[in-house]
Amino acid sequence: MEGAVLNNRVLIVGLGSIGKRHLRLARELLPNADIRVLRHQECDSIPEHANGCFSKLEEAIEFAPQLAVIASPASFHVDVAQSLARVGAHLLVEKPLSASLEGVSQLIDICGKQNTVLMTGYNLRFLPSLQRFRDMINQRVLGKVLSVRCEIGQYLPSWRPDTDYRQGVSARRELGGGALLELSHELDYLRWIFGEVKWVKATLSRQSSLEINVEDTAHLILGFASGEEDHQLIASVNLDFIRHDTTRLCTAICTKGSLRWNGLTGVIEQFEAGAKEWYELFRHQHQRDDSYLAEWHHFLDCINAKAAPLISGEDGLKVLQIIDAARQESDAGNQMQITNIQINKR
Repeated sequence: MEGAVLNNRVLIVGLGSIGKRHLRLARELLPNADIRVLRHQECDSIPEHANGCFSKLEEAIEFAPQLAVIASPASFHVDVAQSLARVGAHLLVEKPLSASLEGVSQLIDICGKQNTVLMTGYNLRFLPSLQRFRDMINQRVLGKVLSVRCEIGQYLPSWRPDTDYRQGVSARRELGGGALLELSHELDYLRWIFGEVKWVKATLSRQSSLEINVEDTAHLILGFASGEEDHQLIASVNLDFIRHDTTRLCTAICTKGSLRWNGLTGVIEQFEAGAKEWYELFRHQHQRDDSYLAEWHHFLDCINAKAAPLISGEDGLKVLQIIDAARQESDAGNQMQITNIQINKR
């Protein structure tokens, strides 16, 4: 397990809320490691759980970390990750892998040549409830999947009530914000469960008066490559920063009923054909740290075993390709206008 390899030098890049979480977990799992932090602000003091702090990438490179977690804003991920990959660091890059496709393939190539682990931080895959949902889909407990409905939404100012949402990553285009990038977990797990996405249709918009310069709402239709006979699986995906009833649901409509995963409660329910109500099949209420701890254990195991991670750099790239296609589709604005037909009333 974690002690099999000398992970003596650890670097955490970024000290926002997710960076602090990774720093705390790194100290818990690697109590004797030399853990340093790289942040864009000057280091006036050493953060709790860390042994030191850098404000320049050159200093972090000189430290020669054996593993690094990239938890800075997405628009800065690739440049820092490439530099660390070149000195042989194993990388866990928080989702999304980047804010654009630029430089991502090169990062994957560098890690491949260095024979180092590159893992994308889509930690929802480590939730027991989502894993069970995937198993049930694959086992066809309610028959063949005909269609998928996926939605996630939460009012952006309520995400971190103690901070100004207008200054956060989610609200700012230059930092890789917006509903599509910030809520891309859904795109990753849909690929993981239902297969590769072949095409996308999308509308991205600002529906609210939130003081942000990114989309607060994304409506996507995904067509999957997997299918049987003349049936292509289609999913509708709704992502937003505006709803007050915080929601994370995925519903698979199948030949023998519907199967629904609730990502907030960890509950899987089924509605069988002919039934009158939903029936609970599985429940696992996770705590905030659970999926991140499982992610860390997996990351360390992959380093020790020199094995490919569950969520690879290629997986992160494929999510970005879906996002890029969705942006292009939305920007094209192909819409069929409805022609009003005059009806003569008698």
